[in-house]
Amino acid sequence: MAKRIVVVGSINLDLVAATQRIPIAGETVAGLSFRTFPGGKGANQAVAAARVGGAVSMVGKLGADAFGVQLRESLEESNVNTEAVEVVPGSSGVALITTDPKGQNAITVVAGANAQLFPTDIDANIDLIRSAGILLTQLEIPLATVDYLAAIAAQERIPLVLDPAPARFLPPSLLKSVEWLTPNETETCILLGRGPQELSENLTEDAANALLDCGSRNVILKLGERGCYVALSDGTRQLLPAYSVKAVDTTAAGDAFNGAFAVALMNGLEPLESASWASAVAAISVTRPGAQASMPTASEVDRFLEESRSAKSTQ
Repeated sequence: MAKRIVVVGSINLDLVAATQRIPIAGETVAGLSFRTFPGGKGANQAVAAARVGGAVSMVGKLGADAFGVQLRESLEESNVNTEAVEVVPGSSGVALITTDPKGQNAITVVAGANAQLFPTDIDANIDLIRSAGILLTQLEIPLATVDYLAAIAAQERIPLVLDPAPARFLPPSLLKSVEWLTPNETETCILLGRGPQELSENLTEDAANALLDCGSRNVILKLGERGCYVALSDGTRQLLPAYSVKAVDTTAAGDAFNGAFAVALMNGLEPLESASWASAVAAISVTRPGAQASMPTASEVDRFLEESRSAKSTQ
């Protein structure tokens, strides 16, 4: 039997307001629409992986509120196993998201129950974690929990995929336990103690090498519409261009990538193939509103890739 993908992370309800432009500090703008979507980086990655065929279990916390019931139902509807998702007193996590017509967004996350996912919860689910073929985590849960999970992953020799978001500095001891580090440009600069900047082609390679020097065995820099830069421990360095699509909402595109990347690796694809396939999943996700609602199925990915190949062949 194939091993499971186990995601340890956040589960949120996304409260999404669409506006003509994202307001600056102190400014009020008129909203165009308001919708709610199940989200949270952990849950998004779990759903992304499950939708494209992965066998996925989620370890997380929900609040004892109506949001928690809704969020569990969303995970289970996507065939994510929620036996290790515990309900605790208080509110579930929420994310307040503002989007503009170009697909850009500004996000405020309130941790709620996610802040109560502790190292003791890793111990409580240790058999599930040890049974994983690959582990995924993010930084919307306490850093001590991520650090503890990383230590167990290293000890058990289970590949750990870390999405270092929300961006913050991380200790070298944690990074040395990471098999796959997948930051975007902002997160890359913060991890390296640099000011925010767009990473040019030369800066991209330098940044990836610097992150490898910090301890992570492999690095994938997520560069949005420019694609992703893959830097492997075997010396491979390659920029994979993004698929050309019209973005509607970029929320959870990185989560779509990570979930799909884990499935591709579990299916035996090589890292570059896995990253390219995951890029297609992320490309589809940005053409749809919402987080989990935007995640495609495997058949949709196959159709998208076939259409992309056909379009290239006629150019």
